[in-house]
Amino acid sequence: MSFRIVVLAKQVPDTRNVGKDAMKEDGTVNRAALPAIFNPEDLNALEMAIKVKNSIEGAELLVLTMGPPRAAEIIRESMYRGADGGYLITDMKFAGADTLATSYTIAKAIEKLGNVNLIFCGRQAIDGDTAQVGPQTAEKLGIPQITYAEDCVACDEKTVTIKRRLERGVETVKTSLPALITVHGSADECRARHAKRLMKFKHARTTTEIQNESLDYSALLCECPYLSITEWTAADLNAQPEQLGLTGSPTKVKKIENVVLTAKDSVNLTTSDDDMNKLMKELIDSHVIG
Repeated sequence: MSFRIVVLAKQVPDTRNVGKDAMKEDGTVNRAALPAIFNPEDLNALEMAIKVKNSIEGAELLVLTMGPPRAAEIIRESMYRGADGGYLITDMKFAGADTLATSYTIAKAIEKLGNVNLIFCGRQAIDGDTAQVGPQTAEKLGIPQITYAEDCVACDEKTVTIKRRLERGVETVKTSLPALITVHGSADECRARHAKRLMKFKHARTTTEIQNESLDYSALLCECPYLSITEWTAADLNAQPEQLGLTGSPTKVKKIENVVLTAKDSVNLTTSDDDMNKLMKELIDSHVIG
């Protein structure tokens, strides 16, 4: 019996480089104006999934991502590090989705994939910070979930044991499979690209990418079918249109404000006792300390 692991990964805007054009007028993120990166905690999830895959003979590791055609890049990144393949869920009907619409779409994709034993995803994405998509997906699939995972203690074909990171310590819990695990940023960092895997999967492409690049990959894909990244649209998932994208998103943005932080006056201090006393007095008077 094959053991199938799925990692839910997301390509996110690099929030370290947010500018004035980061948001559109309708309150959605202007992704075209920001550099795109692999969501950090999804990389932690990928590492945990790779370790589980390597511990179970014959296990298969797939990456599932939802986004525009360029999001296929993180599937390739995952393949360079240890994933076997991936699926890109892409359709203009998915645009503007909040966590409810996103989790619905992902759940439909996992149902279509079928025979999934274990699902990993990052605790939250840096472009939303909601930590809702993983748990909502588990609820829609009707499977157990473990959140804030820091380490996978043990896993076999029937159960998984996870160490969770909590505010005041850790706890170890066990659940039956299938299950969904959300991974905390304190988990092990993802391994670097493997040179041999990079050479093996560097030509992996989606159908859209092949069409846009205007290159003939037919012979290569026929010889190496593992280089084909599958694309699924709303029609492929047999999803209800009213539950997709902006239409299926009850969360609405009411107001957007650009906050500009400006530097205040600076004071140069020496190491003299007088300067230190003046600094302490100022901090106490302004109630910063004391």
